[in-house]
Amino acid sequence: MHTSLRPLLDTVLDALEEGTRLRSGPLPAGGPTEVAERLRSAMGDVFPDEGDPDALRHLVRAVAEGAADPADPLCTAHLHCPPLPVAAAADLAVSVLNPSMDSWDQAPAASELESLVTRQLAREVYAETPRGAGNCATSPHRPDALITTGGTESNQIALLLARETLGPGVRLVCGENAHHSLPRSAWLLGLPEPVIVPTPTGTLDPAALDKALHGPSVIVATAGTTDAGLIDPLPEIAALCAHRGARLHIDAAYGGGLLFSTRYRAKLTGLSVADTVTLDLHKLGWQPVAAGLLAVRDDNDLAALNHRADYLNADDDTEAGLPDLLGRSLRTTRRPDVLKIAVTLKTLGREGLAALVDQVCSTAQEFAALVERHPGFELHAPPTISTVLFRPVGATDDAVAAVRRQLLTDGRAVLGRARAANRLWLKATLLNPTTRPAHLTALLHLVEGTTPR
Repeated sequence: MHTSLRPLLDTVLDALEEGTRLRSGPLPAGGPTEVAERLRSAMGDVFPDEGDPDALRHLVRAVAEGAADPADPLCTAHLHCPPLPVAAAADLAVSVLNPSMDSWDQAPAASELESLVTRQLAREVYAETPRGAGNCATSPHRPDALITTGGTESNQIALLLARETLGPGVRLVCGENAHHSLPRSAWLLGLPEPVIVPTPTGTLDPAALDKALHGPSVIVATAGTTDAGLIDPLPEIAALCAHRGARLHIDAAYGGGLLFSTRYRAKLTGLSVADTVTLDLHKLGWQPVAAGLLAVRDDNDLAALNHRADYLNADDDTEAGLPDLLGRSLRTTRRPDVLKIAVTLKTLGREGLAALVDQVCSTAQEFAALVERHPGFELHAPPTISTVLFRPVGATDDAVAAVRRQLLTDGRAVLGRARAANRLWLKATLLNPTTRPAHLTALLHLVEGTTPR
């Protein structure tokens, strides 16, 4: 396998370089129709009678040419990070070894690695949890974490654990600013209609939240909204949950990466008393997708996920000491995404990962200052994490949307969009540690040159 793989890796790397050169920007030019036509031309017959030995080179080059490149400093629309090379290399090893994390005999070493890494990351989340805090005050607890495909799966499992702990009548209470996966997960799990609290300022108001609570509830706070990167007042919401006996889940898929930074960690004060916490390391962790986690304050809660399939975790095998992996996920077959995470943590260490977090947060502050100084642009607010909302002065919402689409069609810049303060804003989510002031200036010049006058 290793011998035959080596020349294929050279082919892939060459094709990636060729495709990137052909694209010559953060996004392929031409819009959906032209991109689709180029891809169809490169693909040809999807399932030919005779195989094409050059298919690997041609298709990798075509996908690279037609990619949105998160490593380009002008690709800033989404929580879409450039993965670390060392993490991507580790991900390749996973594909080659192809372990499956549903039974120990398919992933002996990977199962132990996952146990080590998830326990450590859970300790990072719950480092300051006082013994006896939260709803499980009378029982000993130990933090743990599950590896997931991302925020959506983590949020779904968090609501499932809440339902199994508090009963099927538990109601989701969250802000308008919460991630769309939460009400969708409530629907999927058969929970009552969620209570959605208005968030006119962009964050959840504890007083408004208090008024919305009736009966058994799981409150979801957000640490890093998808639109502006805002963080709900976590300490106040945690205190309200303790007072009202509500379960607390914090969706920190975006903001959770601040845990790695001594400079910004205090923004997450209150995180450690949540019953469950969503983290995504394919955002502020620079991992290839997917690398999500759900941290739980009390590992007893995970008993709700226990499941038995005789061919995977027979009772006598478990009693004989073979680890039971089925209760570590709602999925059966799953990749050991833990390897790339473990390699990253070990390679960069706390200081290295903190430096990346600090860099992108500082870059966002630099960009916000640049916008404020420019007479042709308006800044929505100083960044909380690494997201900046801005818009051309005097532009209508339709014009703002049109500017974004024109830049996408031209392939020159990838900006997001967000609605705040009843207006549409351009969104720059700065997750690339290599972005420099010159790139930020170029981004503003592109927007300025595309805005109709």
